[in-house]
Amino acid sequence: MKTNKITIFIAAATLVVGLLAGWLIFGGSSSEKNHEGHDHAIEAPGEAETWTCSMHPQIRQPEPGDCPICGMDLIPLEDEQDEGIDPMAISMSETAMKLASVRTAKAGTAEPAKTLWLNGKVETDERRIASQSSHIPGRIEKLMVNFTGEFVQQGQKIASVYSPNLVTAQEELFEAEKIKDSQPQLFRAAKEKLKNWKLTEDQVEQILQSGIPQEKFDILADISGYVISRKVNLGDYVNRGQTIYEVADLSRVWVLFDVYEQDMPWIKKGDKISFTIQSVPGETFEGTISYLDPVIDSRTRVAKARVEMANSGLKLKPEMFASGTVEAKLPARAGNLTVPKTAVMWTGKRSLVYVKSATENGVNFIMREVTLGPALGDNYLVESGLEDGEEIAVSGTFSIDAAAQLAGKPSMMMRPETKTMEAPQAFREQITRVANAYFEVKNALVNDDAEKAREAAGKTTDILKKVDMGLLEGDAHHHWMALQKHLKEATEMISATDDIEKQREHFNILSENILEMTESFGLEIEKVYRQFCPMAFDDKGAFWLSESDEVLNPYFGDMMLRCGEVKETYRKGQPVYKNEGAENMQTTGAHNH
Repeated sequence: MKTNKITIFIAAATLVVGLLAGWLIFGGSSSEKNHEGHDHAIEAPGEAETWTCSMHPQIRQPEPGDCPICGMDLIPLEDEQDEGIDPMAISMSETAMKLASVRTAKAGTAEPAKTLWLNGKVETDERRIASQSSHIPGRIEKLMVNFTGEFVQQGQKIASVYSPNLVTAQEELFEAEKIKDSQPQLFRAAKEKLKNWKLTEDQVEQILQSGIPQEKFDILADISGYVISRKVNLGDYVNRGQTIYEVADLSRVWVLFDVYEQDMPWIKKGDKISFTIQSVPGETFEGTISYLDPVIDSRTRVAKARVEMANSGLKLKPEMFASGTVEAKLPARAGNLTVPKTAVMWTGKRSLVYVKSATENGVNFIMREVTLGPALGDNYLVESGLEDGEEIAVSGTFSIDAAAQLAGKPSMMMRPETKTMEAPQAFREQITRVANAYFEVKNALVNDDAEKAREAAGKTTDILKKVDMGLLEGDAHHHWMALQKHLKEATEMISATDDIEKQREHFNILSENILEMTESFGLEIEKVYRQFCPMAFDDKGAFWLSESDEVLNPYFGDMMLRCGEVKETYRKGQPVYKNEGAENMQTTGAHNH
């Protein structure tokens, strides 16, 4: 009986334990599932969407609409995923790239060859010009050649001269002939004296046979050619050796072509050139460059390339204009990369491009400095900084750069280092005079006055020469030596041309170096302003320094006088930090169009 009770108790206990275990296992799991299902069923509230402008990324609005600056439709702001992206890169959505007209292309290899168009002029071969002089002193009694352009044959009589000295020499000959048997050396000396005046042996014998002194003697042409200059008139007295005519042999001529400084790397001795002459229609001439000037003309900035041509029938006449083409090539090198000119941004000494990269998080661009070689049509050769196949922005680069500035990332305007160097006040006073002369150049270009720009540039060159670089030491001294060279070259180029557009191109280089001078050493002026026109030089943009915060554009003058903005204010006695980020641009900028 007792055994049965124990058995029943054990069975009951087992049942209770089993029920409890089943509840813990199945009931708890079900509750957890219900709890998890409840969590998934609750939807998180949607995050607020932000709208921005592709051209003005600083605009942020909670709803769609128009940009308050440019009026363009706002686009959704896409969250930037920084993972796997260079922190210095600027991300852009496909929509933003389309609205900003950003296009890209790959840097590729190319044969460094291009066609150069050269202008030139037919000139007389300098080696075939001769001075026809009088070998006899006396008075011109007769001129057989009376005008320039007349052809003379070697040995032809070209003038007749009356010479008292020659009459006396003939009388001495007659006297010496009488005693030639006793003093033959005296007779020979008298004959040689006449021959020294270019009389031939036959002429001397004729004089001896006649026994009468001749008063007039003919001058014979030494060479054949065309008279290009007549130096005397009938009745003039001439000395022995004095030039009567200049005669040129035009059977061969030179064609001298102008080679501009930027084209010098492409032209070399031995290059073939094909050219036409406007006054010889329908005919093309071929020649070879036989000589290239080793010195560039300081006024015109060109060197002469010489082509020597046979001139049968005198088709080529001196002073005729010629237009030629050269298929020029540079020595082939591995990795000759080219990029479109539109891809390159200039900041004075630096050349920059934006390199595109794509990740799973989207498209981004990063700024890179490149070293450029010669121009190749609409492209540049790239010496270093890019690899074959890398993709770069070829349009819309300034939109990318603007976005980088506003995002506080590296841009063409941003060099975060202190530039000011130690310089004594006496030196700053001297370069302040340079800056004041530069302002005169700038103001002349503002007023579209090329002549005043030339004069002011010449004045600036003179002041530059008076700057005492001995006042500087160490790095400052070396830095000024390099700057002074670039400043002098730019001012000389401006003063060498009357073409105001050329002057403005050189003024851009001058301005970059004036700005560098201002940032490096400072000026003895309370305030000067760094100003920028984004539309200069086909929207590449250009800077200048101004004594006033009023924007007066030297690159367009009256055509777009107010186009530009103040980018930086330089104050006397304050160090310059080369960082024109978004905050600085917004606080100092005063944009005009």
